[in-house]
Amino acid sequence: MERGKPDSAVLPFAPAPRETLQGYVYERVRDLILTGDIAPGQSVTINSLAAAFAVSHMPVREALRRLVAERALTVISGRSVGLPALSVERLEDLRRVRVEVEGIATEWAAKRLSDADHEGLAALVGNMNRAVADNDVKGYLHANRDFHFAIYRAASSDTLLSIIESLWLQISPYFNLLHASGDYQRANREHGTIAAALARGNAKAARAALVADINGAAETLRAILTARATDEERAGVSAAR
Repeated sequence: MERGKPDSAVLPFAPAPRETLQGYVYERVRDLILTGDIAPGQSVTINSLAAAFAVSHMPVREALRRLVAERALTVISGRSVGLPALSVERLEDLRRVRVEVEGIATEWAAKRLSDADHEGLAALVGNMNRAVADNDVKGYLHANRDFHFAIYRAASSDTLLSIIESLWLQISPYFNLLHASGDYQRANREHGTIAAALARGNAKAARAALVADINGAAETLRAILTARATDEERAGVSAAR
């Protein structure tokens, strides 16, 4: 990798249908962000997206403009975008809001989940355990997103779901960084606790486990970001000598 230049992401594309092209491209790129398929340090170009979706540059530009406005992406150059840098301060702000908003959604969902929903959640916990054992980062991140949003959709609030999706657009790509720390194992223990509490109909216990999951990930990310900042500072001091 050339120093200072982001890696180019390899993404699971599919050609776009001809109707509502801008909306389609927007939703597809949004899903790639939410599932961690665009990771920190990777870039996506307008050309690559247009070619992958078999569309012109116009709907791609419009979709990316929306995602930049939502702080999900940032412009790297005139024709490429990537993830915005995550500061410790922004991480803490997202953590505080996620605890409240996702906690409420989890409590609301506890009264609405069906037996089939509970079976699905248990299966996703199993999928994440297998992904950890297989060192399958993408598999874990996809199952993690499916697990959380199965709960949040069950809260039956489009308004709340929209807020949560906006928060995840800003934080979920950074879940890629948690793999090397071993945090996935810790997180999935919390997922198992969440699923078990919801199966018992214990909304308070489910919320407490969800909060522990969010706080644990934030603590690990904070340590990673702080260590990186320290390394960059030391490198800058060395270069100045």
